[in-house]
Amino acid sequence: MPVVTFLPSFRKVTVPRGSTILDAARAAGIEMNVVCGGEGKCGKCVSVVKNGKVTVDETRLSRFFSPEEREQGYCLACMSFIDEDIQVFLPESSLVQAQQILIESLGRTTEFHPAVWKYAITLKPPTLENPSPDLSRLLWGVEQAGGPPAKKVYAPLEIIRRIPRILRDSGWHVTATVALVPGAYRLINLEKGDTAGRLFGVAIDLGTTTIVAYIRNLSTGDMVGVGSTYNRQISCGEDILARVNFAKREGGLSTLQSLAVESINTAITEAANRGGIDCDDIYEVVVAGNTIMTHILMGIDPGYMIEEPYVPVVRRHLTTSAGRIGVSVGNTAPMFIFPAVSDYIGGDIVADILACGMAEHEEVSLLVDIGTNFEVVLGNREWMISCAGAAGPALEGGEVLFGMRANPGAIEHVTLDPETLEPHIETINGGKPRGICGSGLIDLLAGLLEACVIDRTGKINTGISHPRIRMGAHYPEFLVVEREKSAIMKDIVITERDIKNLIMSKASVLAACFTLMKVVGVTTDAIKSVYFSGAFGNYIHKENAVTIGLIPEVDPSQIHTIGNGAIEGASIALLNRKARKRLDEIAHSIGYVELNASSSFMEEYTRATFLPHTDLSLFPRVEERLKACRLRRGAGP
Repeated sequence: MPVVTFLPSFRKVTVPRGSTILDAARAAGIEMNVVCGGEGKCGKCVSVVKNGKVTVDETRLSRFFSPEEREQGYCLACMSFIDEDIQVFLPESSLVQAQQILIESLGRTTEFHPAVWKYAITLKPPTLENPSPDLSRLLWGVEQAGGPPAKKVYAPLEIIRRIPRILRDSGWHVTATVALVPGAYRLINLEKGDTAGRLFGVAIDLGTTTIVAYIRNLSTGDMVGVGSTYNRQISCGEDILARVNFAKREGGLSTLQSLAVESINTAITEAANRGGIDCDDIYEVVVAGNTIMTHILMGIDPGYMIEEPYVPVVRRHLTTSAGRIGVSVGNTAPMFIFPAVSDYIGGDIVADILACGMAEHEEVSLLVDIGTNFEVVLGNREWMISCAGAAGPALEGGEVLFGMRANPGAIEHVTLDPETLEPHIETINGGKPRGICGSGLIDLLAGLLEACVIDRTGKINTGISHPRIRMGAHYPEFLVVEREKSAIMKDIVITERDIKNLIMSKASVLAACFTLMKVVGVTTDAIKSVYFSGAFGNYIHKENAVTIGLIPEVDPSQIHTIGNGAIEGASIALLNRKARKRLDEIAHSIGYVELNASSSFMEEYTRATFLPHTDLSLFPRVEERLKACRLRRGAGP
């Protein structure tokens, strides 16, 4: 079998003939950037074959590489098949990197009612006059210290086995940990001495792309540490559908489950290290994730959710032991998993709703969460309706020639001078630009529209005589950053094809909003708040999002970014057990519209494939600005 050596790490792996470079990278534990799931569409898994040969489709590669680059061995890892020993160089941009993570709090307050307590107690040893059993003596001590009645506390066998030795070795000075689990109180740990100050819980955002962990002190509610990592399931497919298909393979589900647990443990360990605590002192885990992600985490087959009639195995909240799943915290720590609305509206969206409070408000709100997929919820405390769909990877940098995720070097903001067409850019971490992430792409699209460089269909006006507007190798393009100013020593451009992909992505989101509004008979005027959740929504320019027609036109003051709503909602549930009682009620009260079966959605989508929309009367403020821009360019009103 061929040996593949990866440079610059010199990591080696042996693979069967006919394997792809991507297969070899996975086998070597190298996480590559495969936005399209390894289908050769995104061009992000760039590899350079330094020694040996691979079999490739030259016609397909010509779209991504110049003849000179092909001569140098440039190829796509997912489309390059190995027949002999090779050496492959993997550029940094082809690897999964540390993504920009939101850690700021919403600033909302919640009542502090944790579901786990510690009781430091000193017991009297048994005597012939008072020979009550060890367990009874312990639970009575917990009750006397302010804990639940002894008769209501369940003690599992694995804890009972440890009680006699710990009581006597500690001189009868111990700390008991009790958790409120469905239906009962449960003794989950017993330690020597007074450890009451070491009581922590962790909230988890189980994202398709990124996993975030917030560790909280369950005695005070204070934040202790934050950790994050990429979901290692990316190596099995970038999107949900790819992972469900991977789960259908022999051993696929167990592989995905293990990768999810590994990723969670990495995020928890990072947060614990930052907070200077031991993971064994974490006594509760709360997880918010989409329906498929939580099914996979629990080892539940998600396959039927992508087949008609699209039914999940379970929608209500789930509880189990963290140790049973393999999460590296206190072995008997309970784990609470958010309930779901449907196959594609999961616990992460229920957490968003909890975080922004829209289920408690009288006025109508619109919640938009854009990530690998998008979800939209419309409603108030009396009713809510939802939908979900695939925006396509363009808004996250996929299917855009120089698109990238929100990693260091990504252009996250662009301001285009409408007269000179000179772009002012801001990059994540302030370094030289490597590409453009979603928020930067929205800025750029809005700027090009308002400068009349592109028309409302996304077509570049090549009639404008300007060095930044030119014909590229395949499509007209706009030069954003010159080669010598970029970190990749290439001109960073946006092509007409990129723009069309972005328009199709934004059209899906806007069409979903309008479809829900039509279903319940709500007009834009009735919407008093729009909430953006997720890293993407947190960094976009509100006015530009309206300008391109990503969302209905509301006043920018009505648009709120709630950051990572999933982790914030999970944190609220961790700190306030009473908030959990509303979750199933919220989840089961939300109506769901299947966009694939909605003729209204297809009509709205077609109308939304313009900037901002075919009907400019729906965007009156944008219409006025576009008229002013055309007059400035001498193009008439």
